[in-house]
Amino acid sequence: MKSKKLHRDVVNITTLGCSKNLVDSEVLSGQLAANGIEVKHESEKPDYTISIINTCGFIDKAKEESINTILEHVALKEDGLLEKVYVTGCLSERYKGDLESEIPGVDAWFGTMELPNILKAFEADYKSELVGERMLSTPSHYAYLKISEGCNRTCSFCAIPLMRGKHVSKTIEQIIQEAENLVKKGVKEIMLIAQELTYYGLDIYKERKLAALLEQLSDVKGIEWIRLHYAYPHKFPMDVLEVMKRKPNICNYLDMPLQHASDNMLAAMKRQITKTEMKQLIADIRTTIPDICLRTTLIVGFPGETEADIQELKDFLEEMRFDRVGVFTYSHEEDTSAFALEDTLSDEVKEERAQEIMAVQQDISLEKNQAKVGQIMKVIIDKREAGRYLGRTEFDSVEVDNEVIISTKKKLQPGDFVMVKITKAFDYDLEGELL
Repeated sequence: MKSKKLHRDVVNITTLGCSKNLVDSEVLSGQLAANGIEVKHESEKPDYTISIINTCGFIDKAKEESINTILEHVALKEDGLLEKVYVTGCLSERYKGDLESEIPGVDAWFGTMELPNILKAFEADYKSELVGERMLSTPSHYAYLKISEGCNRTCSFCAIPLMRGKHVSKTIEQIIQEAENLVKKGVKEIMLIAQELTYYGLDIYKERKLAALLEQLSDVKGIEWIRLHYAYPHKFPMDVLEVMKRKPNICNYLDMPLQHASDNMLAAMKRQITKTEMKQLIADIRTTIPDICLRTTLIVGFPGETEADIQELKDFLEEMRFDRVGVFTYSHEEDTSAFALEDTLSDEVKEERAQEIMAVQQDISLEKNQAKVGQIMKVIIDKREAGRYLGRTEFDSVEVDNEVIISTKKKLQPGDFVMVKITKAFDYDLEGELL
């Protein structure tokens, strides 16, 4: 017999790390809500009794942020402001044994694939009929859509397969159903995410099926923009570009993490591709879709990296002229194959190299933005802030890319598509007037 409570539990979920974690939190929220449990996401008020922290364990900075967040919530519990603290996600998956003894104030630790077990902690049932249903934590006009879980790649620096397991694709039918559910919630822009997007379908269909997925997804009524994130360059399926070229609601945008440009580093990172092959791939992509926006991410400070490697990376950026670039500093991760290498570079040197790379890209970004002045572009409105509207073009993803700043007295709503004439360019943003 259950004991009666004087108040009803309210759950708050804090999400750390990437958009893939965010989707997991949204699915968990949907399951809790379907079981009659009140749930919030990253509430700024002390209006909840149970905290669930969805952690990231990707690199040192992310792990530190996750641990600090856990300690903050445990302190709230010790002060009587919370009843329970639960931890899930990648950090918990990877270090559960150590963390249980180091932070005893946490009531329970769950891995990345333990959603049913989390629900059991609330005496709630996993509702299989809710597959694809989530409680969105993003603004209602855009959402992330995870098409697979895990990764079969063996990059030497990466611990994701340790935390997320092998690649497992969702069926095309399931993804289409999820997309249709998102449209019913008002979603107009869908960002496809996975640990490795281009591997999609190999496990269940025995061939790469991203192009086939896009064909069907682009036909879902109500989806105005589809955006591709996390495409691996090795054996990139070029048929994806043919679909992108034909379908107007697939953004001419591709996020392809390359990680480095020095062959020495690419080999040490086990990236399965050379600089020459990457250059040819980029040329082929731009030949197929000349106005495509290419985003990449890079890692600096990998063991053995020299100044010559960094110079080679700078020269590569100058030659390739990517539209968007993000830079991470190398993090020495246990149980990865790179952990056997000596991590000789200091954090200061790694950070200096990251800044050098970003300085090169900053000039490229400004030049590319200046070329857009005078152009008329379609923009999706994200929000109103400080008396101005902030939006994005099809060449910009949420949070990581440029914004378009619009000053107008006309009342606009998030999710509105408007035509904007670009009037001013900055390093990483544009300014324009409403037409």
